[in-house]
Amino acid sequence: MGAGHGHHRGHAVGSAGDDSYLWFALTMIVGFMSAEVVAAVLAQSVALLADAGHMLTDAGALGLSLWAARLARRPPGGHMTFGFKRAEILSAAANGLTLAVVAAAVAVGAVARLVHPARVHGLTVTVVALVGVAVNLLVTTVLARADRRSLNISGALAHLLTDLWAFAGTLVAGIVVITTGFRRADPIASLIVVGLMVRASWSLLRASGRVLLEAAPEDVDLQEVRDHIMALPEVESVHDLHAWVVTSDLPAVSAHVVLRDDCFADGTAPHVLDRLQACLAGHFDVAHSTFQLEPARHLDHEEFQHD
Repeated sequence: MGAGHGHHRGHAVGSAGDDSYLWFALTMIVGFMSAEVVAAVLAQSVALLADAGHMLTDAGALGLSLWAARLARRPPGGHMTFGFKRAEILSAAANGLTLAVVAAAVAVGAVARLVHPARVHGLTVTVVALVGVAVNLLVTTVLARADRRSLNISGALAHLLTDLWAFAGTLVAGIVVITTGFRRADPIASLIVVGLMVRASWSLLRASGRVLLEAAPEDVDLQEVRDHIMALPEVESVHDLHAWVVTSDLPAVSAHVVLRDDCFADGTAPHVLDRLQACLAGHFDVAHSTFQLEPARHLDHEEFQHD
């Protein structure tokens, strides 16, 4: 029996440079959020209060992302054979959940204001929303420079992008209130924000869920992987083929590969292993591959197996 393990590329997660982008975003968001809460109370605007609540989740998301990025850089050791790289996936899942919870809370408040519209100070709403658009545009532009392959960074960006669109909607609502006096424009803008938050939440939960459930990467076709392995003349069959993602930039594949008996007799099995690893690295950009090479007679000793 032969076994192999290959690496194709580095898997640095959450670089120190990403930390500086996250710290900048966190500082800007917390500062503006504090001012917006005061403005929302003075203007009696549920849309501004919804934006402030979303910014609170932004601050939490950014703080969580910072923690996850640092944790993910810890080296493997002891029982944590892959290190803490999945911390970024947990962070992304948490960000998706907080978006969903806040969306539900905002939806309840917005519906109540639709039924019983409150007096809204349109000018205050418009000015604060305009500043909010500027702040979120700046923060989003800066954070977009970080490694967006990381689901952790993508989660933080999802919060900020929905906040940016939320402020844009609130700005429109403020202008409508000033020009027409239509007070329901404020909760309508809030419901639009809710839609954006639900969409971002679903995207994050779906992506992080695939990783946590160890589903095959979306860009890896297992049948195509099997065909490439079977294309080697020494290979007779493949079983127990698995593909999963350890973290955002670390896909992995493992398989039991049945070789002709003469490969073990003449010592060519290691060369087959090299070609298998090169194939996965070159065609599928798989960073971590493990193959169990075995003769056909070994199948009788495997109690559990699948295709």
